Amino acid sequence: MTSPLVARSRSRSRRGRVASLAAVVLASVLSPVLTSTSASADHGGAEPGPVHAGTTYGWWHKGIVWREEFEAPYSGPTGPQWQASGQGEVVHQNGMLTLNTTTQGSLSAKLGFEGAVVGRWETRLRSRQYGRGGARFKVMTELVPAGDRDQRCGAQNIALESYRIGTSKANLYARTLPDVAWKGARTGMDLGRDKWHTYGVEVTRDRISWFVDAHVVHTERRPEIWSDVPLVPRFTMEAKGQKPMNVSRMQMDWIRHWSLEAPNDLPVDAPPTRRGTYGRAC
Repeated sequence: MTSPLVARSRSRSRRGRVASLAAVVLASVLSPVLTSTSASADHGGAEPGPVHAGTTYGWWHKGIVWREEFEAPYSGPTGPQWQASGQGEVVHQNGMLTLNTTTQGSLSAKLGFEGAVVGRWETRLRSRQYGRGGARFKVMTELVPAGDRDQRCGAQNIALESYRIGTSKANLYARTLPDVAWKGARTGMDLGRDKWHTYGVEVTRDRISWFVDAHVVHTERRPEIWSDVPLVPRFTMEAKGQKPMNVSRMQMDWIRHWSLEAPNDLPVDAPPTRRGTYGRAC
């Protein structure tokens, strides 16, 4: 299933839009890596792609619920699927969903589906920063409450990844009410400079497992992690308050959702997460 939407944020100013587009166009001219590149077949290498959690753990055997490859003609039975909000623009570019920021404010794209309580989600993405002198955007792929459900200020989100562009640690988490955060991380990564990585999460009724570049990183089995909320993916470039930001982008080559129908081909045993507090719950 592919997305028909070329979405533009309604809330940006004309001046911010022109400045952002100029920066992106200039970067497109100067950098040939804006177009999609082939990935290494070795998921331990720098550019994972053909080998990812969906293939490594056998999810692809059966149970595909939907898939977005972001290829033309961007059409599907559900109408507009990616709902953009914030400062900047969300567009299809060279077979990828692209979030282009401005120097002010956050930008996100949320999938307008009904959502699922359990399942497996995985995406392949990269990010890049163009500007200098400002703050760095946070790159986030989360599962969030579907539709018009109360978002509780992020207190029920599950993160496939969350990192500042240019750092080396991808944070992973699941949050539960009233204010609990189950936290983990994958370190030693190259996050930025258009380096591809794959991020996945498997949500069952008795555990949540996180995967980075086809390796299981954490598996949390404590029953308190369960929220029983229908979830959909949301991509976000999160600004740092009201600070001026470095113009940046994130690009998704694909995102896929499998059911739990196929058993895992490999064990998902991994260290548990660390229980902490999420202070912004509401």
